[in-house]
Amino acid sequence: MQTKNKKPAENRRSSHYRGGNEKSRSSSRSFGGSRPSSQKRSQKTFDPSQFINKNPKTVNQEVYVPQHTFDDFAINQILKKTIHSLGITIPSPIQDKTIPMILEGKDVVGLAETGTGKTAAFLIPLIEHKIAQPNTTTLILAPTRELAIQINDEFQKLAKGFKIFSSVCVGGASISFQIRSLQRQNHFIIGTPGRVVDLLERGVIRTSTINSVVLDEADRMLDMGFIHDIKRILKQLPPKRHTLFFSATMDEKTKDLVHQFMYNPTIVSVKKKEVTDSIEQDITVFSKDSKFTTLVSLLKQEDFARVMVFGAMKHSVKKLEKDLRDKGLSVESIHGNKSHSQRQFSLSRFKKGEVRVLVATDIASRGVHVDDVTHVINYDLPSSFEDYVHRIGRTGRGSKPGKALTFISR
Repeated sequence: MQTKNKKPAENRRSSHYRGGNEKSRSSSRSFGGSRPSSQKRSQKTFDPSQFINKNPKTVNQEVYVPQHTFDDFAINQILKKTIHSLGITIPSPIQDKTIPMILEGKDVVGLAETGTGKTAAFLIPLIEHKIAQPNTTTLILAPTRELAIQINDEFQKLAKGFKIFSSVCVGGASISFQIRSLQRQNHFIIGTPGRVVDLLERGVIRTSTINSVVLDEADRMLDMGFIHDIKRILKQLPPKRHTLFFSATMDEKTKDLVHQFMYNPTIVSVKKKEVTDSIEQDITVFSKDSKFTTLVSLLKQEDFARVMVFGAMKHSVKKLEKDLRDKGLSVESIHGNKSHSQRQFSLSRFKKGEVRVLVATDIASRGVHVDDVTHVINYDLPSSFEDYVHRIGRTGRGSKPGKALTFISR
């Protein structure tokens, strides 16, 4: 087990994204503010009855009483004002419990689902560290380019007013741009494991200044087959460092990483409501030749106001987008054959309400947060129950109702 430096780590340029081949990995530099090579998993068979929940529970979650306010935290006054200006007034449970520990330099394992405020939970104290130690770097690893970009977007908002720089290292943009970006000072490097390995092998990322590392959605990265890349990265970083893991679950693979690469970590668990209990779920039965027409009929109903449709393969998602558009539906898609800039364009149109339907592979089942999704449709079955839970979790967020339909053949 490695010892860590218990002293906290410690400031913005505009982000630039260039479209490109997904075979390349890329970077974006931001002021103020990988292609994740997922492994194929065997298709599993589900009992359709587990998709039925016509009477979702009205979950009255216990009201959490925070032990702190943001004013209580030992952070810069400008940072406090920025937090207040963003409308963040009361720390969420994961923020309340982990921010003081991270400020103290403790290794932390945060067990929390998406939508719990975990990104700010690690960004706020790490930005504070950079104010005190501006010559250090934090490396943040995320499973998908979308999540890496969302982390950077939140970073830019929180770091406003400080000369803190970041680079986003994901696929879809010119690697030469990325290399130029990393040759300048960076306080945060945010990327996917495959791309970061590439940059380390090229000698572009200077590991000597990295004194803190964050693995966000660690369980998802392991599910996607990044275990060897993650270990390769962590072994190249200075042994005395501040290490943070954030994950929805704590399986054996995650425990193994924690044991190998963290020093006496504090485990904080924030339990949310069970997604499968609080979302209305049903199956839609189709015959051999009626699957597509059944989907079109559903999507043309008025109450299907903002819908995510999940397909199994990128080529079938691409075709489904075209076929739905031919039927007069406003639709965009996200899949692995699209470049970074293309994915962001599609996601932006869906978020703004310019299109009603987003067709996607499981790449959008985590790390993509869109408000007011009324329905999730599993047009193709997911490959695991965990993937099913993450798909339907795109709807029914917070206290809002949501519906999920799963297509089952006769």
